[in-house]
Amino acid sequence: MSFDTSLAPRTPRFDPNSRNWLTPYDLPRFAGDTLFERIARVVCEAACLPRKELYESWAVARRVRRRFRGGRIVDLAAGHALTASMLLLIDDSSAAAVAVDTHLPASAALLLAGMCRQWPRLAGRVSLREQAEYELPLLASDVVVSVHACGALTDRVLERAVAARCRVAVLPCCHDKQTCDTGSLEGWLDIPAAIDATRALALRQSGYRVHTQCIPDAITPKNRLLLGEPAPA
Repeated sequence: MSFDTSLAPRTPRFDPNSRNWLTPYDLPRFAGDTLFERIARVVCEAACLPRKELYESWAVARRVRRRFRGGRIVDLAAGHALTASMLLLIDDSSAAAVAVDTHLPASAALLLAGMCRQWPRLAGRVSLREQAEYELPLLASDVVVSVHACGALTDRVLERAVAARCRVAVLPCCHDKQTCDTGSLEGWLDIPAAIDATRALALRQSGYRVHTQCIPDAITPKNRLLLGEPAPA
């Protein structure tokens, strides 16, 4: 299918929280030469990714790389695995990345192929694996990342990272009082905040240094980013 990019919509506001797919019609919106714009053009050409996932992955990847360098990237509940590729592009100190999901979308390989064409140095360094997250052994040197792993899956990601004593970053979503621990804080905090505060405290009690940040809420209201790294002995 061919696209006439001259017909790209001209709207006063380009909402980064939109679930609309990016397509070649959106290419004129990303005409610059920044790394983000170059990645966005690849995403537009692939025509398989909601707009909000581009912005979420970028916001998380930038903040993770400010804290954590080196190590294998392990992207759990990876979806299209865009976060894994971004982490390698933002900082080349990691040799490889593994993107794991129980059901990888068919277009994940298409998007990765587009990224490798644009950046040949990615070729062979990002592995897509369709399997349960618990089936991949973790190493202490890994950097585990999970963007919007639903509900208790975020807790399993944190538990696995703590067991391996590796660095971890999660952007939780789908907070469920029935399956997630509120720490009995719901008298003071709303349920999602109570669950995330309890996660941060549990990580600290596990001997981790905890960093809490937020990505812009214009991208997603589920914007609390929790990062942890084992504290020195």
